[in-house]
Amino acid sequence: MIDRYGREIRYLRLSVTELCNLRCRYCMPEDGVCKKRHEEMLTQEEMLSAIRAAASLGIQKLRLTGGEPLVKPNIVSLCEGAAQTPGIREICLTTNGLLLPRLAKDLRAAGVKRLNISLDTLDPEKYHYITRRGSLEDALKGIEAALAAGFEKIKLNTVLIGGFNDGEIRPLAELTKRYPVDLRFIELMPMYDSGDFGPEAFIPYTVVTDTLPELEPLPADGSVAKLYRLPGAQGRVGLISPVSAHFCASCNRIRITADGKIKPCLHSPDELSIKGLTEEEMVQVLRRAILEKPQWHGELSYKERSHANRNMNQIGG
Repeated sequence: MIDRYGREIRYLRLSVTELCNLRCRYCMPEDGVCKKRHEEMLTQEEMLSAIRAAASLGIQKLRLTGGEPLVKPNIVSLCEGAAQTPGIREICLTTNGLLLPRLAKDLRAAGVKRLNISLDTLDPEKYHYITRRGSLEDALKGIEAALAAGFEKIKLNTVLIGGFNDGEIRPLAELTKRYPVDLRFIELMPMYDSGDFGPEAFIPYTVVTDTLPELEPLPADGSVAKLYRLPGAQGRVGLISPVSAHFCASCNRIRITADGKIKPCLHSPDELSIKGLTEEEMVQVLRRAILEKPQWHGELSYKERSHANRNMNQIGG
């Protein structure tokens, strides 16, 4: 479906839970989230209805997010149902990776083609600090399990944070030499509640090209990332710049939260509810959401915070 600004919307990011086994400082509060009542959240059948409704409007790519999607007990059966939806050509999943040793093979068999795995540092103490409770060793075991399971593509997502991991740009990027993975550096976004970070934390993606002058530019592949390769690397380095050089003009996605709110734009407070609707009603609301998708998200900076009015775990990473 084409929105008012000529963008073809073909990508749905569906959050399956607000819960997570970590407490990453840029994503959610230290004490977690206030658990909502079961009846406030989308059921599995409602999620599958929403996927079918979206596919009927031209959505082809589906990404399941959270929170942490792998803490959802029925995540494998949800993936299986999504993979059987006519029109959905690609199912991806974003995870912190800690539960992949147990679930990677089942997810691949269920139809998940691609994984994005969060990895913000290679220092065990810093990993525990940024996640407030996680183990780098467990995260690396998750990456190894994903590689062994044979996903078509694995991307490692690193949030660039000045004063925290900007000194690790080279060793992180060099993971693309060691493994057949892409490493994507993503600018830290000034979300609704990211009070742990001062202005020095919000650094532009250009620090990566400054640090790695040997990066070789690659042709765009239709994603939002600017693509490069280190000489001799198996995978690519991607740079994603939602703050310093936004890509709203080519945004092709909409989002649905775990409590059933369509967000036409990540950083907009506007939401449309589909909880409790029939599939045909969902089609109508999704159509309206696409047509109401804003042209851009407005200025973002340390002083100009996101207007999303939710933390990232309540939206979907």
